[in-house]
Amino acid sequence: MSLKVEDLKVYYASLRGDVKALDGVSFEVADGEIMGVAGESGCGKTTLGKSLIRLDSRMRHVGGAVEIDDRELKIGDENAMRKRRYKDVSLIPQYAMSAMNPTRKIGRMIADLVGAHGKRFSEVKPELVRRLRLVGLDPEVLDRYPIELSGGMKQRVVLVMSTLLNPSLLIGDEVTSALDVTSQKAVARALVEFRDAGFVTSMIIITHDISVLFQVADTIMVMYAGHLAEKAPARTIIEKPLHPYTQMLIGALPKVGDRYGEQELEGIAGRPPSLLNPPQGCRFRDRCPLASAKCLEQPPFVEVAAGHQVACWEVAS
Repeated sequence: MSLKVEDLKVYYASLRGDVKALDGVSFEVADGEIMGVAGESGCGKTTLGKSLIRLDSRMRHVGGAVEIDDRELKIGDENAMRKRRYKDVSLIPQYAMSAMNPTRKIGRMIADLVGAHGKRFSEVKPELVRRLRLVGLDPEVLDRYPIELSGGMKQRVVLVMSTLLNPSLLIGDEVTSALDVTSQKAVARALVEFRDAGFVTSMIIITHDISVLFQVADTIMVMYAGHLAEKAPARTIIEKPLHPYTQMLIGALPKVGDRYGEQELEGIAGRPPSLLNPPQGCRFRDRCPLASAKCLEQPPFVEVAAGHQVACWEVAS
């Protein structure tokens, strides 16, 4: 098992109280699995990704445990995480430029990264050059500054940087959101190829664009207001979603082949609850067409079929 998360709680402190961005999530990612994470803005998906590598000092690990390859990942301990970051768990951040120092050339940045983990640049350079060519980049990019690269080129450079130490888990946060369609396809293809080549054992791809996940993910996990709603194989989520929120999320997507006048897209009425003082029970109940009195109690995230988990009283009962 590559990743195991048990009852993880991560809050942000504010003047008005704790923002319960992740409030007790449990799931697993198997060796070789690419798991997509989807949901509306503010659902907790980016917090989940950043908490697993501890890159945001505003986060507070309130409870729960994380294991990678049967070893505890001490996400509440900065010193412990510094040794395992990029080596055991790595990240492609939402904006590629945020992973790069604009005043340093690409090669120098990579030398600093591997040097921090006890490796010489000369040791890794042959493999670095090979991986750059795999994603369609000439090794001469190592002598360029980040500003000299296009958005797609920067994203592919960051992909190579983040996997150069062969981490067990790679987290990609909105890796295609700022790219044109051609670059999106190239990055998505590179993610799958890097997994297949063994450069990374497993991946978590975080995005609001479910169509991207359908291209690259083996499974998709849907989040809502700091909780998990559903997790299943990607095709099942797209074609046979069970949770009312997942159904409405998929219903808001245009279907391939439909003409503009034929599309009947439906939005989701209302808005997600405040995570400063989230409602009791199911957090989707105020927007859910199936809500009942039982929804005042939080539904468990249970398996309803092989590889298919849902947190909904109407589905699980």
